[in-house]
Amino acid sequence: MIRINELRLPLNHPEEALRPAIVSRLGIKDAQLTGFTVFKRSYDARKKSAMVLIYSVDCELENEAAVLKRLEGDGHIKPSPDTSYQFVGHAPADFYASERPRPVVVGFGPCGIFAALILAQMGLRPIVLERGKEVRERTKDTWGLWRQSELNPESNVQFGEGGAGTFSDGKLYSQISDPRFLTRKVLTEFVKAGAPEEILYVSKPHIGTFRLVSMVIKIRAEIERLGGEIRFQQKVADVLIEPGADGERRVRGVTLESGEELRADHVVVALGHSARDTFAMLHERGVYMEAKPFSIGYRIEHPQSIIDKARFGPNAGHPILGAADYKLVHHAGNGRSVYSFCMCPGGTVVAATSEPNRVVTNGMSQYSREERNANAGIVVGISPEDYRQDGKKDGSPVNPLDGMAFQRIWESRAFELGEGDYRAPAALVGDFIKRQRSTILGAVEPSYKPGVTMTDLQQKGRGSLPDYALDAIREALPAFERQIRGFSMKDAVLTGVETRTSSPLRMTRGKDYQSLNVRGLYPAGEGAGYAGGIMSAGVDGIEVAEALGKALLEAN
Repeated sequence: MIRINELRLPLNHPEEALRPAIVSRLGIKDAQLTGFTVFKRSYDARKKSAMVLIYSVDCELENEAAVLKRLEGDGHIKPSPDTSYQFVGHAPADFYASERPRPVVVGFGPCGIFAALILAQMGLRPIVLERGKEVRERTKDTWGLWRQSELNPESNVQFGEGGAGTFSDGKLYSQISDPRFLTRKVLTEFVKAGAPEEILYVSKPHIGTFRLVSMVIKIRAEIERLGGEIRFQQKVADVLIEPGADGERRVRGVTLESGEELRADHVVVALGHSARDTFAMLHERGVYMEAKPFSIGYRIEHPQSIIDKARFGPNAGHPILGAADYKLVHHAGNGRSVYSFCMCPGGTVVAATSEPNRVVTNGMSQYSREERNANAGIVVGISPEDYRQDGKKDGSPVNPLDGMAFQRIWESRAFELGEGDYRAPAALVGDFIKRQRSTILGAVEPSYKPGVTMTDLQQKGRGSLPDYALDAIREALPAFERQIRGFSMKDAVLTGVETRTSSPLRMTRGKDYQSLNVRGLYPAGEGAGYAGGIMSAGVDGIEVAEALGKALLEAN
């Protein structure tokens, strides 16, 4: 096949216009085009009055070699790459005849799901241990926090089947380098599980919570059909690590909170970024980890119509474009970077805590993206030196658990400012910029449940974030107005706090994807510091499963 990139058509072109555009671009007769498939469709919104759609199209032609030779100097016309997934190996049917230990996957979020799926497809029959509940029961518990202010610390937005990505915008795109088209593998498996086929070609695919729930259930069933095992409400309390014959430390299994020991020589640690107790346990067991940067801030809400108009102009509301998103960054005068994070068009702000008496916010959208507000994190980057707890300034390594302690400080402060019942502290953007206390809402009704408490997010001695973060955000909001008209509108709402943008630590691994100092332990995904979002976590799960599977099969 031949791929055409950068094929441009007007936004409102009729569906039948694509074929003649391909024929014209290739300089062939219509009869020579025997078939075509849209690989990707995006848009160019720089000229709002004349927006265009941009296609990448795979074409089947008569005598493709002759066409490629004739157009060999055209950088936008090349042979279509092979995007199919190739397994690194498969276990023979008698692989477990000697009762060898099966690989264990800890965590069943996007990374754990794809690690388990690839291992199962390779015939390696993984055992998955998930501390939370299966996704439908977990959904009930999550709604319990949102509707009745009742938190289940083991079943919530962070913990349970599907991971934190289940209660998010369901973004299925990433900026990671992907030379092997592993994101295509993730998307293909999602389509098999019931996602609409459009996620394979639209430029910024998303799926939404309700559809993700049913998809996760189908992928779980496929893992089990292939011999895998998923155990819910099975919290890992300890890892068993022994010195090997060569002097290296090696994982030999895990201990569950129930006291059961599970023998394993290969353990994928696919924790989410909120598994703080498990981080602490692994640190105590001497697993190598280090502090890393992350970000903190608020959720901001505007009417979605304002964002649509600013981004799409007269094309706002077009069915192909849908609800508009944005991506913003500002470098503040105090040296801090402020940026938008996890923007959710037509969505809601959700309660995302996993610990009692703390408030954490996140964003979520359904597939339709039809809610009245747009929301996004407006966050400030921080470094380990910002959150170190020992007060040292000598450049020595920061305790990797200090980031969690720092997060807890501001999450507890948010609970206090929200005045209990998991209500979140909130302020109008106009008041925030003027350093004033907010007492009443304006035109924007906040979507956060269980509800918000209007307050002063910058109270002296009781501010909701460190002073440097407050100063940077206050400066950034008017700057963002220059990019999106209406962004700093006085009635827009800031809701605090957003602290779990990414893991506060990294469980560093080598090129073989194993822990630097524990053989057989495979840190993976967002909690280990190697992903950020559904797609990158899924891809990391695939790569870790490949490394583990290859090691296991070669040792056979």
